[in-house]
Amino acid sequence: MAIARMRAVVLDCPDPVRLADFYGALLDWKITVAEDDWVTLTGERSQRLSFQKAPDHRPPDWPSSERPQQIHLDLTVDDLDEAEAATLKLGAVKHAHQPSEDDSFRVYLDPAGHPFCLCRA
Repeated sequence: MAIARMRAVVLDCPDPVRLADFYGALLDWKITVAEDDWVTLTGERSQRLSFQKAPDHRPPDWPSSERPQQIHLDLTVDDLDEAEAATLKLGAVKHAHQPSEDDSFRVYLDPAGHPFCLCRA
């Protein structure tokens, strides 16, 4: 028997609306909660991704351990090249460090500097 159920993944960021707009467009999820310091996206299966205002947010400096990533999202895509073009157009940046030797995934930074990966289906 589970002790708890997953409610949401929450990312700290300086601008919750901007980051919610980015991930909402990337995932085709809708904003279901919008407050000054908190925005939540909800997917079609009730998955939640929330963004909490952190005015002093300092983005991770991955792969350095100076400011480690602590958490990142792996997102599955059917075509890495098409997904990359669309993701960059939304405001992501392709990370200089690409650890996948077989190009099974690629690492990006969202508009707040959080690393995330697009992974081949």
